Amino acid sequence: MFRALLDIVFPPLCHACKEFIPDAGDLHLCIRCRGEVHAVPSPLCTVCGLPFATPGGIEHVCGACLATHPRFAAARAAVLFDGVARDLIHRFKYDKKVHLARPLALLTKEALTSFVASLSADLLIPVPLHRRRLRERGFNQAVLLGRPLAKAWNIPLVVNNLQRIRWTEPQVTLSASEREANVRGAFALADPVAVRGRKVILLDDVYTTGSTVAECSRVLRQAGAEEVYVITVARAV
Repeated sequence: MFRALLDIVFPPLCHACKEFIPDAGDLHLCIRCRGEVHAVPSPLCTVCGLPFATPGGIEHVCGACLATHPRFAAARAAVLFDGVARDLIHRFKYDKKVHLARPLALLTKEALTSFVASLSADLLIPVPLHRRRLRERGFNQAVLLGRPLAKAWNIPLVVNNLQRIRWTEPQVTLSASEREANVRGAFALADPVAVRGRKVILLDDVYTTGSTVAECSRVLRQAGAEEVYVITVARAV
């Protein structure tokens, strides 16, 4: 009766299409919208996580990672950055719908818990924002995603060590080479000793060209981190 009363006062609506869903579940996505959230398909690159166009093949290292191996050991994303997932992430980041951190974190947990368990990671570190961007946005989306994931995966969340020390222009309109140059030298560790010999998971919302997480990984490895892995909610293809 109490649940029924709550549904009347606060009717459960799909986060994507806003339709009423009586059995919303934790995700709060209707069946149709949940079906439009696309998992990253196999086969994929075993390093950067890029899915290959040919279905049914074997997973292997892509040409780009063979030519220049990233400073991280492996990157994985829960879903493709398209359709409903892209809309949810955009609303989360740019429209300040911070409640969407929970369903996005749940999607990530569902897809990547087994992968994360295989890493035996010591620390979960969100990709930081510059303090100017943090003032503008009001929150760091990677930190909000990291809180429920750190609890679910039982990995300490470290939010103040890796810092963005230089302002960078928004990456969205830049080419891959411009993105790489834009973030070079933009990150530093407040306490390098804290990551020495540790296995670190870097957490962000979207993997696009990988330039940001590659630069963060370089800083972490330079400080003595044993391995760096990258987890994102979505992968742009």
